[in-house]
Amino acid sequence: MKNNSTLRLALAGILVAVAVVGSLLSFPVLGSKCAPVQHMVNVFCAILLGPGYGVGVAFLASLLRNLLGLGSLMAFPGSMCGALLSGLVYRYTKKVIPTAVGEIIGTGIIGGLLAYPIAISFMGVSAANVAFYAYIVPFLISTVVGSVIAAVVALALKRSGALNSLTAHLGQ
Repeated sequence: MKNNSTLRLALAGILVAVAVVGSLLSFPVLGSKCAPVQHMVNVFCAILLGPGYGVGVAFLASLLRNLLGLGSLMAFPGSMCGALLSGLVYRYTKKVIPTAVGEIIGTGIIGGLLAYPIAISFMGVSAANVAFYAYIVPFLISTVVGSVIAAVVALALKRSGALNSLTAHLGQ
């Protein structure tokens, strides 16, 4: 049991590091900055570690990105909502595609909507006026790209049997 917990914690730490370093990777899509790595990490956390670890990984990655000047406060609502919803979807369905859709809805819609009160509270009213209109679309673009990439990789791992072996080893 202790070995399983240590393994899960080590994997969570690796996924935090991947999300932070991956935040340096972005490219323009439809006038928006697409940064898909956090969303890929959220889907993999949902599948391999569950919703609790997923939210923890998303929080720590967002915190580190903010402390390092690599992200904004908007990283918190998007990544954490996506991690929670995708983790819950995987827990109850054990299916990859609905898990990726949960990440898209959690980050792109719910996280985008939660960006508005965060912007009002911490960034000023002028930022809040922009946030309501300007965060849902960019959040959706990044999360769709990241979720699709994660789903393709996860489905390939599932087809090969590696995903089942990993989840069984992690106790998920």
